Amino acid sequence: MTRPSIATRTSDRQNRLPRRVLITGAASGLGLALTREYLALGDEVILTDLHVDPPPEVQALTGQWTYRRLDVTSEADWEAAERDIEQLDIVVNNAGIAVGGGLETTSMESWQRIIDINLLGVVRGCRALAPKLGKGGRLVITASAAGLVHAPQMSAYNATKAAAVALGETLDAELRPRGVTTSVICPQFFRSGLADSLSGEDQSTDDFARMLLSRTHLTSETIARRAVRGIEARRVVITPDAFATFAWYSKRFTRVPFLLGTRMIGRVTASRI
Repeated sequence: MTRPSIATRTSDRQNRLPRRVLITGAASGLGLALTREYLALGDEVILTDLHVDPPPEVQALTGQWTYRRLDVTSEADWEAAERDIEQLDIVVNNAGIAVGGGLETTSMESWQRIIDINLLGVVRGCRALAPKLGKGGRLVITASAAGLVHAPQMSAYNATKAAAVALGETLDAELRPRGVTTSVICPQFFRSGLADSLSGEDQSTDDFARMLLSRTHLTSETIARRAVRGIEARRVVITPDAFATFAWYSKRFTRVPFLLGTRMIGRVTASRI
């Protein structure tokens, strides 16, 4: 894809009023890259993350932005955000973590933690802030290609991201009657802060995931740029890279070969454990 020229992006800014955007998990990785995209479009961004004060990467941003601490697992933090923020145009539920490992090696504590962040964190955000979106608003959820196709040894991560996709598709049907659309971003592995969040009990699986995250050519900036285009186009499921698109369409239209390939991956990973 060709990136829009500076002249085109400047023209877009001049043809509309600035929007107000809130992004969770915005201090690093994809959240920070999405922030930069919206600031480049002339929008106002409310960045939220776990840090008490904005880290240096956030402080270096130019444009109209503010920062607030928000833990997506905290009911009190969401209630405060709901109380303090009057109106929004775009809400991006981006915060998330990764947990690697098969069913037997992933503890119930890890399951509970990833569900609380990746799924219930999104539910809390949608419940608190979707009512702040007026006609033309956009509700966004960062999921993963793992929410569409499900490789072995990532059961907890796959399950929460699949649930996030289902939630996004459901909310799109619920909210469109009042003019609000929902988009779910589903990329493959890309270079971001996700590797730092890997916290499963299966060290070998976490290490393999870190290797994939470090070797991919895709960056947070590339995914953010393509994701924003999909959000602007009001696409419900956004696959911002070729592999995610290919895997999703393979599962939908060539299911038997897809399942055979997935099972072969399962046999290979099982032999390594």
